[in-house]
Amino acid sequence: MEIRIGSLSRDAGEARGAALVIDVFRAFTTAAIAFDLGAERITLVAEVEEALAVRQRNPAIADILMGEVGGQRPDGFDYGNSPYEASSVDFAGKTVVQSTRAGTVGTAAAGAAGCDPIYVTSFVVAGATARALLSENPLPERVTILAMGDQGVDRSDEDEHCALYLRNRLEGRNPDPEALRKLIMAGGATQKFFDDDTAAVPPSGCLASPGSGPLRLRNAREPGGRPAGSAAGGVNDFAALPYIATVP
Repeated sequence: MEIRIGSLSRDAGEARGAALVIDVFRAFTTAAIAFDLGAERITLVAEVEEALAVRQRNPAIADILMGEVGGQRPDGFDYGNSPYEASSVDFAGKTVVQSTRAGTVGTAAAGAAGCDPIYVTSFVVAGATARALLSENPLPERVTILAMGDQGVDRSDEDEHCALYLRNRLEGRNPDPEALRKLIMAGGATQKFFDDDTAAVPPSGCLASPGSGPLRLRNAREPGGRPAGSAAGGVNDFAALPYIATVP
């Protein structure tokens, strides 16, 4: 199995084979929490406008709009992109549309590039993601690990380290998650969460020891037959079925 690590939006559009799309701070940590709290389905969109349009066209799949632009909740959204905020939301049986400037954009780009399967991932689901990919039959010949970074433009410590962690796990090694957590907590990207002007969530929740269930993307069609998965404002879906919260 050939494993390639790429970074940011520039590499997402050139991804090949299976794709692991990383957004630790914070999209795919928040998504994992939403599923763990009972969300039925999360639909990923690349743009805020697309999320609002999905709710207007098909409100049945958009009980909750969740996302951020520049770290802030967009107008018309119910919640931002904070795992801490999400941890107190009643997601039971709810459908969610999520839009962020890094993870969801990278996922749409990887889908448009033809990647299959696609897993969206972060530290809280990293171990389960590696196990799930290694159980694919047939095993992918090529894997692209995408560290989406800050806004999909600037590299970030947490996503780059998560990419290295995943590569090690896929190659049969077991890095120490606690050592990685300490390294990231000391990094520059983490410090913004302690700034009184921008603080929205304690970062430690994004760096919990990996061990939750995998988030495997599946191409979806919205009710009414509208195809999903275009690069610009594309809609993708990962449903509760592949998210197995009981995986040790």
